Amino acid sequence: MSISTLDLAIIGAGAAGLYCAHFASGRTSAYEVFDEHDRVGDSWRERYRSLRLFTPRRWTSLPGLRIDIGRFAYPTATQLADYLERYAAAFAMPVRTGTRVERLSREPDGRFRLDLSTGDETFAERVVVTAGAHRRPVTPEMAGRLDPRIRQLHSLDYRGPEDLAPGPVLVVGAANSGTDVALEAAASGHDTVLAGRHPGQVPAHIDNPIGNLMSEIFIRRLRNTTIDTERGRRWLEEHRGHGVNLVRNHVADLVRAGARQVGRVVGERGGKPVLDDGEVLDAATVVWCTGSVPDHAWIDIPAAFAPDGVVQHRRGLVDAVPGLAFVGLPFLYSVASPTLMGMGRDAEHVVTQLLAQRPALTAV
Repeated sequence: MSISTLDLAIIGAGAAGLYCAHFASGRTSAYEVFDEHDRVGDSWRERYRSLRLFTPRRWTSLPGLRIDIGRFAYPTATQLADYLERYAAAFAMPVRTGTRVERLSREPDGRFRLDLSTGDETFAERVVVTAGAHRRPVTPEMAGRLDPRIRQLHSLDYRGPEDLAPGPVLVVGAANSGTDVALEAAASGHDTVLAGRHPGQVPAHIDNPIGNLMSEIFIRRLRNTTIDTERGRRWLEEHRGHGVNLVRNHVADLVRAGARQVGRVVGERGGKPVLDDGEVLDAATVVWCTGSVPDHAWIDIPAAFAPDGVVQHRRGLVDAVPGLAFVGLPFLYSVASPTLMGMGRDAEHVVTQLLAQRPALTAV
């Protein structure tokens, strides 16, 4: 077992973690990034294969290295994963892969202790958590009462149409991931039903140069809708628990694909899903695209959380626990905070504020 001491520990080597590492570089030499995956970017390689982002190249690229896609292109999840891996290597970032932080706690002297899956221990003056924001799938209680012969999976576990059982497919949740899965299921020859509240859609078709440029207007609006504005607070309340607008997919796309759109799934009858209008659906597979919540059970610092488990922060900084911060959480500061379009600004704010709190340690 080895013991190390850092000025700043960054937990998670996704885009948010690498943004934090970029802003820490030059401000302190005693920082390190920890990630449980074997390779940088693996959290994106675990997503469904057909996933394509709707973030333009300008907002996908991290500082100092442009992602290698066309001017008006949007990366796939795999392309983004490979880009993040290249980014960490290009700037020789101190990333410790294959190392899960099993417990984060605070010592009596105020330092943070990281118990690692390797058996090692690290002590840090400051910690930024960028991992765990979308780890626990959300499914309704009635899912457990469906006929066990129905194959059920969550969008976090879905990889491609080979995961679908032969026969009809029900996709629950009509936001971006739900429509992606429904379109893929229909294209694979399944009778497909998409259930859920329609979240609205971006009118432009982003996969052409004009739509790509128009998306810049939409992105600026998301970035400017912040928690310290009346519009931002109203947006947060109105959209609590709902998906964001459809960006790439449109209702017309679902119609052309033959996917039937219905209302909400409200229960089960005889082991089958029941809609809000009373219709009972036959389905061989149910894909729950019903969202996910953070998993911060490994953080043993009760003062950082409200009684309901929500992180108590101000623009990512936990006032009750000096030196602790989060990046990548939904609406950390703006609607764009959990996306590549917003997390860079959040990371810069958090790292700058953290490293200004106390003098940095020298590298150990």
